[in-house]
Amino acid sequence: MHTAKRSVVLIAVAVFCILSGVLLVGAGGWLIALGGSWYYLACGLVLVAVSVLLYRRSRIALWLYALLVLATLVWSWWEVGLDWWPLAARGDVVFVLGLFLLLPPVVRALSEQPDPDQQDGAPIAPGGAGRLADARATGYGAAGFTLAGVLAVFLVVAVASWFVDLHQIEGRLAAAPAQPAGYSEDIPDGEWHAYGRTGYGQRYSPLSQITPENVSQLELAWHYETGDLPEKGDPTETTFEVTPLKIGDFLYLCTPHQSVIALDATTGKEVWRYDPKIQGKLALQHLTCRGLSYFSGEQGLSAHDATQTTSALPKNIETVATQSKADAVGSASPSEAGVVAAGSVEADMAADERAMFSQPRDPAPPAPGQPVAARDGPVVEVCDAMLFMPTADGRIIALDPKSGAVCKAFGGGTGQINLWANMPNVNPGGYYSTSPVVVTDSLIIVGGTVLDNVSTSETSGVIRAFDVKTGGLVWNWDSGNPDETRPIAPDETYVANSPNSWSISSVDTRLGMVYVPMGNAPPDQWGAKRDDNTEHFSSSVVALDLKTGQVRWVFQTVHHDLWDYDVPAQPSLIDLNVNGKTVPALVQPTKQGEVFVLNRATGKPLLPVTEQPAPQGAQKDDRVHLTQPVSALSFSPPPLTGASMWGVTMFDQLACRIAFHSLRYEGRFTPPSTQGSLIYPGNFGVFNWGGVAVDPQRQVVFATPTYLAFVSRLVPRQDDSTLYVQENGQPENSLPALNENFGAPYAVQLSPFTSPLGIPCQQPPWGYVAAADLTTGKVVWMHKNGTVRDSSPLPLPFRLGVPNLGGPIMTGAGLAFLSGTLDYYVRAYDVSTGQEVWKDRLPAGGQATPMTYQGKDGRQYLLVVAGGHGSLGTKAGDAVRAYALP
Repeated sequence: MHTAKRSVVLIAVAVFCILSGVLLVGAGGWLIALGGSWYYLACGLVLVAVSVLLYRRSRIALWLYALLVLATLVWSWWEVGLDWWPLAARGDVVFVLGLFLLLPPVVRALSEQPDPDQQDGAPIAPGGAGRLADARATGYGAAGFTLAGVLAVFLVVAVASWFVDLHQIEGRLAAAPAQPAGYSEDIPDGEWHAYGRTGYGQRYSPLSQITPENVSQLELAWHYETGDLPEKGDPTETTFEVTPLKIGDFLYLCTPHQSVIALDATTGKEVWRYDPKIQGKLALQHLTCRGLSYFSGEQGLSAHDATQTTSALPKNIETVATQSKADAVGSASPSEAGVVAAGSVEADMAADERAMFSQPRDPAPPAPGQPVAARDGPVVEVCDAMLFMPTADGRIIALDPKSGAVCKAFGGGTGQINLWANMPNVNPGGYYSTSPVVVTDSLIIVGGTVLDNVSTSETSGVIRAFDVKTGGLVWNWDSGNPDETRPIAPDETYVANSPNSWSISSVDTRLGMVYVPMGNAPPDQWGAKRDDNTEHFSSSVVALDLKTGQVRWVFQTVHHDLWDYDVPAQPSLIDLNVNGKTVPALVQPTKQGEVFVLNRATGKPLLPVTEQPAPQGAQKDDRVHLTQPVSALSFSPPPLTGASMWGVTMFDQLACRIAFHSLRYEGRFTPPSTQGSLIYPGNFGVFNWGGVAVDPQRQVVFATPTYLAFVSRLVPRQDDSTLYVQENGQPENSLPALNENFGAPYAVQLSPFTSPLGIPCQQPPWGYVAAADLTTGKVVWMHKNGTVRDSSPLPLPFRLGVPNLGGPIMTGAGLAFLSGTLDYYVRAYDVSTGQEVWKDRLPAGGQATPMTYQGKDGRQYLLVVAGGHGSLGTKAGDAVRAYALP
């Protein structure tokens, strides 16, 4: 006599089934109550039943589980098709559990069923052992083989999905035509004089030594480390985002802590270093420097003297005559999406008014407590050429490119411009230019970042133009007082809290305009108190007259922006062939995924723009604009659904589905709410400050769209001092309390839409590379890009397509380069097809835009900065790396 015992493995599987089943029943019922899928509840009930049957050692458990596997496969196929990663999230637990059920200890235990009349644990009657031996001999039986067969079908479907990419667009760009590239600025092919190489912001180099055929031979030529790493007390968003300049034989770059460094471009050897001795105790939201600006000192085409006029353009360039502001508003059609053009500003000016703009105001003295560059560092009396460095304490410092010494004659003997002059609500660190300034032959044009969502009493977002040789104020355009651009009186201040421009502007000296991407007035998510000027200029591209600062035209990319969809990227200027004529164009990527292609002379769309209905129902006293502009060239993602939710397992996927249905979501432009709204794309942006690259020969754009959803929840404020959304209490030292919105009725909680495991709730891909024809708006190819090697607990190089922050560049050989993905690689792509043709491992996150140049040895170099990004959590570093062919 003996007793049949349950296998330990069987008991463990049964316990897992009952626990999982109960969890799925409870959470699945919650999901159904929210209007979501019934699958999880049904799956939970089946697992509970399977657990009971396993405990009773009934083979019916295998039959029932086989039915569950089959139902899961059918449901998954219906929701996502042959899309591997979403399939895996739905089926991984079910599949693996099915394998455990087929383990020999489990099958044998199920085979050892006592007679139905025999009580559990009762002694086995004489002769019963023979029957048990016969049961063992039957092996898996029909139930086991059926379950194995269903699992095999599941596996075949999964393997088949590895060879299908439902998110990929395949195509091939046409070869570059034999035509001139159109006017750009006259700089040597092997140099890089501005953030986007020239003031056009194309991020395109004509160099062609490195080709798709030989790029695989690239090797590291030299490696330099700046020594500038994050320090205690730095803001979270401390980032090494610089794109160096290459002028003559030297590279020039700046670091997060504001050092300026010159390197030998061929060897990487340090030539000089300048420390601006930044003021302490700054209220910094960001600590970065995206780049320097360069003034050659040579006499060339002067924007100050040649502002103009179609007469200065090549004969084959077509422009459309600008019309008066009143006429433009009165005749605007929906396709013009918020364009307002101004007429000839000079024609309406008296002679004494025009003279006022030709006589810069004397440079302002330093602000209290502000360091003085000419006093703190080595100086040269007068500089012909100059580098301009924006600093975190609100200065623009002029440096001698040869020596790194301060240009003392600039700024009235201080060597700097005081950007806090005439500013309201002075709070050192709360305003500075994180991006390089625009430089023409006569002007420095400066915008700046303003603290985001801290209070309603921030400083001004004014755009100012200074004399490039003296630093004296020439004009000021304040979006809060847009018609008065003459230099402000010494005892006056600009308008507080007016929309700012924190990104990079572009300039066309032939058309006499600077193109400014505009942000919002804080707070970003609450707009009930915005005035007419704020409503008009927020989230717009504004073309300003170089001579006077007067508005030439405005194109608004988002109406009454409640989503922090400020215009984040430098406009790229390119001349397009439209109906046989060359038209001056502007390409503007946006956070919401639209790429607007405008006539940069008038601001009118070259590719169609339509106004599409937007969800309504803002918070009390606020409003949502009825429509929003949509471009014919758009990388806006499809709306999210419950089926779009993802996870590593069915459990965190279920949590994401519950979160999705608990939030307010009605598609793009769902307004923020106290309930919590899902904002997709989020304010990380489909495109951010890295922008796009455009090829003036092929007339195409190389883009890096990123797709991440965010949650925006308004938190009612009871007073103007309590901290409502600071997880760790009062920020350290002088750092600001972000998102508190002191003075507004709501603080805001902003966070990525992630699962309990910290991964995005929406299914991958999250990042792509793509190319589109700028003359037709057609996306020719689009591929997911990057792996999760550096953003998952295990360094697994799964190619899911990851977010990117940092811009691409293109070259005359038909290559594109990109280093900003969340995995630590720099990659090269064949622009014709999008094929990745080379990559190299970086020592840290590469969240910067690369550049390319020619060394004095005649070789073409690719330069990459790898310093990481604090907010993204990529590895910090201080590396500058140059690659070249052997």
